[in-house]
Amino acid sequence: MDNAEPFSASTAPLTWHDFLERMRHPSASEFVKSIKTFIVSFSNNPPDPERDSAAVQEFLTNMETAFRAHPLWAGRSEEELDSAGEGLEKYIMTKLYTRVFASHPDDVKVDDELYEKLALVQQFIRPEHLDIQPTYQNETSWLLAQKELQKINLYKAPRDKLVCILSCCKVISNLLFNASTDANESLPGADEFLPVLIYVTIKANPPQLHSNLLYIQRYRRESRLVGEAAYFFTNMLSAESFVMNIDGESLSMDETEFQKNMESAQALIYGLSGDYDGGQSQSQSISEPKEVKKENSSTVAVESTNSSIVAVESTTEEANKEQPVSKIPSVSDLENKGASMILKDETSIKEFKNFPYFYSRAGDLTVGDVEDLLNSYKQLVLKYVSLAKGLGVPASSSETQNKSVTTDAAEDDGSTGVYSENTESKLAEERAEHKVQ
Repeated sequence: MDNAEPFSASTAPLTWHDFLERMRHPSASEFVKSIKTFIVSFSNNPPDPERDSAAVQEFLTNMETAFRAHPLWAGRSEEELDSAGEGLEKYIMTKLYTRVFASHPDDVKVDDELYEKLALVQQFIRPEHLDIQPTYQNETSWLLAQKELQKINLYKAPRDKLVCILSCCKVISNLLFNASTDANESLPGADEFLPVLIYVTIKANPPQLHSNLLYIQRYRRESRLVGEAAYFFTNMLSAESFVMNIDGESLSMDETEFQKNMESAQALIYGLSGDYDGGQSQSQSISEPKEVKKENSSTVAVESTNSSIVAVESTTEEANKEQPVSKIPSVSDLENKGASMILKDETSIKEFKNFPYFYSRAGDLTVGDVEDLLNSYKQLVLKYVSLAKGLGVPASSSETQNKSVTTDAAEDDGSTGVYSENTESKLAEERAEHKVQ
């Protein structure tokens, strides 16, 4: 079976729904009982990442072995048996997500430090700092890769999070290939790919990046983290290692210049005064100003240059002292905040029923629907542009500007299509899951 197949847009929803349907069969009652018993028992134990990982991996292995011997899967192909394993992993890890994700204080600390460090670095880093050749520099199209990586916190299953990373990497890979072809140069390799991935990661700066990578390492079925997925995931780990230890030397700049850039970025983000003491910044932990993380979404890279900083005016004698400020949320900030709320509130899915075409597919539509859809689209654009104007941020669509890039990525192996559809698929899948319960 092709290693890329589990990430196919056509098989992902079917894998999940097929698993749920089989679990509803009376003969699967013992499987259902075993799964629920494991979840309850696991949840009652105190968090221990290494032990938890081993327990999940062992349970998945044993259950998949039992599937093969059960009449429900008798005579089934390897692909169908693999789909059952995918469905089991998704179900188990969705139920255990709040128990195992970022469960260790050390992981949470690294998340905070890494996130806020990159929020500073992304203010001044340029492709040249990572020795990215001019031929491959395409920051506008890189926004597509950033957006894919920023989706990682919208999902709970290890596979779905890995899909976001794979999507990001595929977009980069296609862009590099197209650039080399246009320039009549040799095909790009790891030396060209990794610097771009690092740059995209810094600009995307998804919250809890460290915990997300650990989560995939610990709970993605080991036998499935192979091939192309393993290659891109390893590159993502290398990118994380690089950004965690980033300094002047790694960015091909003098350390003094690096520190000055970090101080300037800190003054910009945290609203520090012009006479900010550089020495103080050395002793002050980057993780102290928590307001930024709470307000910021995974789109700091895209919106940072357009975000407004509102200074707190003081009418006292201490008006010249440093004052804390609040960051105005961007359109993307609000969008990601809302998406997170949808995931946490299971009843919010009912709100989508107010939009008749949300769950429709192309084949469901008629010619008569076109006018209604066009009017709805125009209203949506008007609301979006009005909201963007009110917030003082650009309302242009990077997806429209770079449509040709996503088309190339989708044609490469058919895998990119699932990434843009993940949100819709997830909502439908969660409704199906509730029926099992």
